[in-house]
Amino acid sequence: MTITPRIELRTGQSLIMTPQMQQAIKLLQLSNIELKEFVETELIENPLLDRDEGKENLDENMEREHGGEDEGLAENIDSEHLEVESEKDFVSNNVEQKLQENEVSSLDIDDFGNVWDVEDTFQNKNTSPNSLSDRSNQINNFTEYPYSIEQTIKQEISLREHLLNQIQLEIKDHTDRKIAIFLTSHLDEIGRISEDLSELGSQIGCNEKKIETILLTMQEFDPAGIFARTLSECWAIQLRDKDRLDPAMETLLNNIELLKIHDYKQLSQLCKVSVEDIRDMISEIWSLNHNPVELFNDPIIQPVAVDVLMRQTDNKNFVVELNSSELPKVLFNNDYYVEICQNLKTSEEKQYVAEKYQCANWLIKSLHQRATTILKVATAIVLKQNAFFEHGIEHLIPLALKDIAEDVEMHESTISRVTTNKYIDTPRGIFELKYFFSSALDSVDGDNSLSSEAVKHQIKKLIENENMDSILSDDKLVNILHKNGVQIARRTIAKYRESMKIPSSVDRRRAKRMIF
Repeated sequence: MTITPRIELRTGQSLIMTPQMQQAIKLLQLSNIELKEFVETELIENPLLDRDEGKENLDENMEREHGGEDEGLAENIDSEHLEVESEKDFVSNNVEQKLQENEVSSLDIDDFGNVWDVEDTFQNKNTSPNSLSDRSNQINNFTEYPYSIEQTIKQEISLREHLLNQIQLEIKDHTDRKIAIFLTSHLDEIGRISEDLSELGSQIGCNEKKIETILLTMQEFDPAGIFARTLSECWAIQLRDKDRLDPAMETLLNNIELLKIHDYKQLSQLCKVSVEDIRDMISEIWSLNHNPVELFNDPIIQPVAVDVLMRQTDNKNFVVELNSSELPKVLFNNDYYVEICQNLKTSEEKQYVAEKYQCANWLIKSLHQRATTILKVATAIVLKQNAFFEHGIEHLIPLALKDIAEDVEMHESTISRVTTNKYIDTPRGIFELKYFFSSALDSVDGDNSLSSEAVKHQIKKLIENENMDSILSDDKLVNILHKNGVQIARRTIAKYRESMKIPSSVDRRRAKRMIF
């Protein structure tokens, strides 16, 4: 046996993520605020790009492109029949398919408008990924903002994340959890709920009593004093947390107007304590924190740039459209491009202009594809969650990324990127697109899906109502739920029960015998 060198020719297929596709994916996962910062950097570094300062060009180009209609990139949805009435604003080509194209159509100078009016605006027959500039290569991969493990460890948890973690731990019911997240989004800058509960209830579609019940639970969250409605309630929560909210202190807080005018004598009579005790109580109150969220570096009210607008027309149709006012509008400076091309002398100058030309090309295309993808996904979500927008939180159906991915013919990872940090302004308030997703279980008849949180709620209620003579085993729970239309396995019952910290049937029977 001998080893000799030889030349072989092989053919094969492999998937390669081009720099252009990487840039499009990167832009897709940015929020509007992050996108503006990214575009600002590009405008500084690329002389062939200009910012569209006004709205006139946008409106004129929209009118020219859409035949005089003023809806822009919008979808008109029949809320009764759940059909898209007009699909002319949808991009017919699959966005993911277009991301893989390495060629672009010819450049028409007159077609350079804002980002919404540009489709396939450039062509450079000599274009290749290798011709991109260093800056472009940096943009088109995932190393532009490198994060080391050390940086990740040093990152502090935000207040919003801190509250959401507590919601996941303390609130088990799926609907209640959604309401809790809704309340979190309505905290003011010092961590209070300043809006009227009845207004919040009507906005999300549930009664005031339910809102208040959930709010009282959330007032036990850390930091102490969060979710209070007034300053006195904020102090009361902190005192209760320290086990110092006795009847005298509670009376003092209920008469805070006397505290403002320093009427210690009247307070002494109401609280049935001496004036000296009143002074001590006041000193204790002053030691409390009137702004419980100040320990967190990030503000609770994060700037939210709404990506999608949703409104209901007089004929009960939902219209979903992009919020063009929040989107960066980029123009190609063709006059400057023609001017500098006439004066290029060295190969370095020609290479520089070619690189900037290519960067401008892919930025404009990627922005347009990002916008149409967000619109398409948001419209699909509104169609799925139509009952929620019509009737409220109780009608929010379970929804998975896979459901939307199948509807819009995209990959689940694309749907995940599109729905993260993207917001929709609806008649029921502003929601992150992720808000509308939750896990589900199949029903017995297979026609409907049931939220896993709703099934947990059923299991909890059944166990709470059991008596000592009829303790429900996991097998019995399976049979009961099956009769109620829920297809579930015994091991799933056990998993859900353990997640809610509910003992087994044997332990529950033993505990009840000890009580009785």
